[in-house]
Amino acid sequence: MNILEFKNVTKNFGGLTAVGNVSFEVEKDSIFGLIGPNGAGKTTIFNLITGIYKISQGEIYFQNHSIHGLQPYKIAQGGITRTFQNIRLFKKLTTYENILTACHDNANYGILDTMLRNAKYKEQEAKLHIKAQELMEILGLSSQKDIIASNLPYGMQRRLEIARALALNPSLLLLDEPAAGMNPDETIKLMELIKEIRTRFGLSIVVIEHHMDLIMGICDRIMVLNFGRKLADGIAQEIQENPKVREAYLGEEEEHC
Repeated sequence: MNILEFKNVTKNFGGLTAVGNVSFEVEKDSIFGLIGPNGAGKTTIFNLITGIYKISQGEIYFQNHSIHGLQPYKIAQGGITRTFQNIRLFKKLTTYENILTACHDNANYGILDTMLRNAKYKEQEAKLHIKAQELMEILGLSSQKDIIASNLPYGMQRRLEIARALALNPSLLLLDEPAAGMNPDETIKLMELIKEIRTRFGLSIVVIEHHMDLIMGICDRIMVLNFGRKLADGIAQEIQENPKVREAYLGEEEEHC
């Protein structure tokens, strides 16, 4: 069963085709990798999935329902959340406050409940605080609970952004270069974390990443983009052995007799 389907999707910016007639499927509960040279259209695809950009042609289906034309907040409420290549946190809030703020998207009490601080408000607030604590523990952030987000080490900021995305209870998590700026040891730990998140939360995950060890180590399938068009897709071994991928992505040219 596919959780996400791209069908002949094109995105034009004036005379520039950023994504050209791209089709692919992401299976439920899988980790799907999206790779390609800088400017290949990877982040544009994320922006199309989340409704930040509107497609020029084609269709996008999430859980068998078209999400073409929906506003970003509707898509997020429907179960798709993401992180960004450039980290976007509430810089002046603590780690705990960042996560708790995201958790509040799941609250269903009203203004009157808040003013009266009645039983409904107190019960839900207690559950949200427990969830925030659990996410900190899972993401290895408990020791950073009271640290202002802007003061966190870079790798911890990345983890915090993932925690905030998970707070929204997604079915599909989009990770845009989660290992950017991390050292090799941090990257290895992130690989294990992503696999744990998939299992623990029953998620499907799409990852954009330049760290090939990470992509090859965690992804069930991988798609390669080049100049906005699909160059190849398959399992890790197929991608590694594809001469067109080596030429376009790794800068290797095929030998001609």
